[in-house]
Amino acid sequence: MSEEQKTINVIITYGELKAEFNGDPRSVLVSINEFLAKHIPKIDLASKVTVNYSLNDLISMFGEYVKITPEGPRVWVGEQKLSDKSILGLQLVAAKINHESGKASSPSLTLNEIRSATGLNPKSISSRMSEMLKWGYVDKEVSEEGVCYKITTQGINWLNQILMKKAGKI
Repeated sequence: MSEEQKTINVIITYGELKAEFNGDPRSVLVSINEFLAKHIPKIDLASKVTVNYSLNDLISMFGEYVKITPEGPRVWVGEQKLSDKSILGLQLVAAKINHESGKASSPSLTLNEIRSATGLNPKSISSRMSEMLKWGYVDKEVSEEGVCYKITTQGINWLNQILMKKAGKI
């Protein structure tokens, strides 16, 4: 049975409360976290300093800038002018959304995949990725395909702030 077909069933009792969760492991984990944060005050305090963007958060934050197409995740900005760093960040967010929605096995992209998807100059991509890596906005990992990059939680926050300022929402 493949990972995508596996389901998990969890029953939680806390005092008089009882909750049952079932489904794919990722959605059950999200539901359990929401239940615990709501019903156990100490966990709620910890959640005030915990940052973990859900698929819904990512779609809400970046849905107008990225789309999942038959050709793969793409930045979708139309006539808007964005910096290369913002475009690269959005491409990595699109890859993360694609992964979180179960359409890709990894949230990471190779430099070649990024170049192909964005059409940016390869030297510009390398330079911007180095900067974003240094600032903690992306992670670099080595896989069978070569060097891959993925957006970090800090990178998601940075990109959201940049786009909100650009849109005049901050």
